[in-house]
Parts: sequence; structure tokens; C-alpha cells
Amino acid sequence: MSSEPDPLSKPPRSALTGRHMVAALAVLVLVVLVAGGVTRSCTFAPTGPTVDSSRLPVVDAPAELARLAPGLQFPVRVPAVPAGWRANAVDSAPVPDGGQAVRTGYLTADGRYLRLVQSDASEEALLTAEAGAGPVTAQGVVDIDGQRWVAYVGERGEQIWITELAPARLLITGSGSEADFRTLAASVAAGEPAGA
Repeated sequence: MSSEPDPLSKPPRSALTGRHMVAALAVLVLVVLVAGGVTRSCTFAPTGPTVDSSRLPVVDAPAELARLAPGLQFPVRVPAVPAGWRANAVDSAPVPDGGQAVRTGYLTADGRYLRLVQSDASEEALLTAEAGAGPVTAQGVVDIDGQRWVAYVGERGEQIWITELAPARLLITGSGSEADFRTLAASVAAGEPAGA
């Protein structure tokens, strides 16, 4: 009888070396790459995440704002956003500390996201509702066509601009550039109330 081990049996852990671990990790990485490539759910983006706007819904923002306007205690403005921008969501919800907020999400032509919030809530309540309970740092005042916006930076470094356009407050936040913020700020300040 031969005392040699069965070649297909698993060796004891004490016999495994670093080379075995590297080989196992290489096989695991290969399986993950193949699975990601087959499903196309993994991409390499050295400049950071981007939004594939072709997969997001498109909403007729002026029609949705006009539909919501009669049930609100303040006028809702309809901004004339640039060609290439599109709305992907419009909703209305109460602000926890009082008031109502209408939120419209926009994707810019280069795939950046901006959210416009129109509300009758106080500035503090609106900031808390949109930025969360984390610290919000005031950055100063931005003048857009004579309308003064107070600029803040939220806990995650996201810009937040807020202004009062009586009888409502307007807030803009998102991942857009300063030029995008300025464009939306000018558009909403000049916008006509929905249903007017």
C-alpha cells in the first residue's frame, strides 16, 4: 500500500503559502472583472462618477408645477432652463418645522444635478430639511441680476444657495458648477408663476 496522499485532496492549512493566497486572489479578481464586464455594471471613471441621463426619467416640469400650484400657499415659479437641461423629478412635501416645499430636479447638459426647492418655510427650516442636521457654513452673498443669494456649504461639501423672493424662499443645491447655479438662480428669479 502506498502512503502518498491523494493528489486531489485539500492540503492542510499549514502547508499553504503566500503564493497560494496570491493565486486565489488572482482567480477572484478575474471572476469579478468577468462578471462586471458581462453585466456592464462596472466602469472605470478616473474623473469621478457621472450620471447616465439616458436612464433617468424625463418630467414636464412646467406642467407638474402648474398641477401642484393650486394646492400651495405661495406662488411656484417656472424657470426657463437652457436647452440641453432636463427635469427628472418634481414633487411636493411638507417641511418638518412647518411649511411646504416643491422640489424640482434638473440634469444639466454635462450630466450634473441641481435641485431647486421653492418653499414658504423659514430659512433655517429649509436649510435643515435640505442639508440635514450636519453643520452648514455660510460662505457669503452672491448677487445674480440684483437678487441676493446667501451661499452655504453643507456637511458633504455640496453648495447650497438660498434667497427670499417674497412670499417664498428659493434654494438651489447639487453637484453643478457655479455657472450652473448662476444660470438656474437667474432663470427661477425671472420665471413666471405656474398657472399664470
